[in-house]
Amino acid sequence: MTLLDQDIMFLPGMGPKRKEILNKELNIHTWGDLLEYYPYKYVDRSRIYTINELSADMPFVQIKGKILSFEEFEMGPRRKRVVAHFSDGFGVVDLVWFRGTQYIYKTYKVGVTYIVFGKPSVYGGRYQFAHPDIDDASTLQLSEMGMQPYYSTTEKMKKMGMQSRAIEKIEKTLIEKIPSPMPETLPPYITGPLHLISRDDAFRMIHYPKNADEMQHARVRLKFEELFYVQLNILRYASDHRRKYRGYIFPHVGDLFNHFYQNNLQFELTGAQKRVMHEIRADMCSGKQMNRLLQGDVGSGKTLVALMSMLIAIDNGFQACIMAPTEILAEQHLVTIKEFLQGMDVRVELLTGIVKGKKRKEVLDGLIDGSVKILVGTHAIIEDPVQFAHLGLAVVDEQHRFGVKQRAKLWSKSDNPPHVLVMTATPIPRTLAMTIYGDLDVSVIDELPPGRKPIQTIHKFDNQMTSLYNGIRQQIRQGRQVYIVFPLIQESEKSDLKNLEEGFEALRDIFPEFKMSKVHGKMKPKDKEEEMQKFVKGETQILVATTVIEVGVNVPNASVMVILDAQRFGLSQLHQLRGRVGRGADQSYCILVTNYKLAEETRKRIDIMCETNDGFQIAEADLKFRGPGDLEGTQQSGIAFDLKIADIARDGQIVQLARDEAQKIIEADPNCKKNEYMILWNRLKELRKTNINWAAIS
Repeated sequence: MTLLDQDIMFLPGMGPKRKEILNKELNIHTWGDLLEYYPYKYVDRSRIYTINELSADMPFVQIKGKILSFEEFEMGPRRKRVVAHFSDGFGVVDLVWFRGTQYIYKTYKVGVTYIVFGKPSVYGGRYQFAHPDIDDASTLQLSEMGMQPYYSTTEKMKKMGMQSRAIEKIEKTLIEKIPSPMPETLPPYITGPLHLISRDDAFRMIHYPKNADEMQHARVRLKFEELFYVQLNILRYASDHRRKYRGYIFPHVGDLFNHFYQNNLQFELTGAQKRVMHEIRADMCSGKQMNRLLQGDVGSGKTLVALMSMLIAIDNGFQACIMAPTEILAEQHLVTIKEFLQGMDVRVELLTGIVKGKKRKEVLDGLIDGSVKILVGTHAIIEDPVQFAHLGLAVVDEQHRFGVKQRAKLWSKSDNPPHVLVMTATPIPRTLAMTIYGDLDVSVIDELPPGRKPIQTIHKFDNQMTSLYNGIRQQIRQGRQVYIVFPLIQESEKSDLKNLEEGFEALRDIFPEFKMSKVHGKMKPKDKEEEMQKFVKGETQILVATTVIEVGVNVPNASVMVILDAQRFGLSQLHQLRGRVGRGADQSYCILVTNYKLAEETRKRIDIMCETNDGFQIAEADLKFRGPGDLEGTQQSGIAFDLKIADIARDGQIVQLARDEAQKIIEADPNCKKNEYMILWNRLKELRKTNINWAAIS
């Protein structure tokens, strides 16, 4: 046990009450936890202002002077405001408190010189500081003050008098208690070339920087370390996996592929599709198992790339499968693939919950004897009874429903694990993809096929509904279909569902001339499928739904997407929903309806949606607005996002740097045996024992 593993109760000034609240509120149990509780901002306290220099728009400042007198003002029953008149010889300000009267009189005396720190505001023609920090000037050396750290605290902590200042004092005690130097976790061959400061310096400077420079150096060192070990862990796992499993080699492109390319492909591939095909082809010939993430906006032609990859597998004597997250999506893939392969002798079958009895047996037998070449289905494919003769390629649609564990199940379906191609329409910024899907190589299709008109996105306020309804009527009369989406956010499902039900009835009254379907997550799967199918077949003109439609239904005839209360959705979610229209050649529209009162951030979100259709720009912006924790799929992928100081959205460069360094280590010591790297492997072992869920990503 090291010093940092000690319980915080052994810190001077802690006491059982404080210990309990730090345990409960901030999950701080040991000295190490406390050390890693970093300030969220700093205020420069190296300068003293005089009262005549103050202005109301200043941030936090400090002044030095004496209390002249105290005054009290009644503020209602049992409440009073205490005011201290304070002067530095250049003017007078008021220090104001709305609670804690006894404490103030006990602590602060008239005529003693204090340094007062706070934010000046103007009240009754005079500057005042509400609840300022006050220190005895004789005990405070200004040069020591430097940058004052600020720590986040919860409401409960504030009630117990544990504000930022209290945490600062505890941290100070801790840093004084820990002997220097603290053990190093990164060797000189990493820290030297990158000019990183020592771990000991970083911890001391992060809590007590003398200036902005020190603070910056400390932050870079600690961020790098955090991200480096996340990357090392992922890459080690990926490298182990690659060594363990050889991949099938598909040496040639054969008759099926060539026939398809020459006769069935109606249009030229885009530059991006060709590039991705080359990347996949290189993987399939390399002798290593392919694990590739294919990102591309809705409608960028990912399915076609997947199908061409499957034809290569079949040309080399193997079978292929494609898995979708829902039955309706699987059926769509089946229709799309069969259309593409028209006139070709390739047996394609469907396996979902609705395929039963004799038909099911036929499909399962066809997989074992190898006559079924492409199997389309839901994740039920990876369940036990399904056996293939030679599964060579598995395509997974919409990764975030399909984590590392499920991929491992796939590998057991054949002697060697099949090549895996994972497709997603949720564009993920590169830095994040490197962290979440560290064991996958990333390919991107970033062009739309020719002839597709970009979707027009329009923002309307909820008092402009009449013109919106007229626009919808016009579109339907031209033979188009319309989606209307209601928000359904988990916390308040009941009221939201009520909104949908009431909204549906109201829309029936508004559009009595049209047929409508409704879909939400609380319906039985069978009923949901039925309603969706009506819309897909064109039997209903309007589909009223919650976000259950965001993943994947293709209705080329639907040209309008109306999203109500759009302010309640994240950017990536809005983008996913928008991608449900614009599948045909007609001009499509997405209409975002909000109320008038929009927060600044929400307005920015809506503006971004109206300005761009580029999923990657939107994902970058979403990451900056919301942080990585909320990103689609990060929860399921089990990545340890308990990052204490690094921020994947903003520290993209450091992520890249950490990954490059981790890559060098893996290449130099793939078996994790060499002495010179022991410091790294031991530290990784230690980290894996902590409360971070590292195991989930490996």
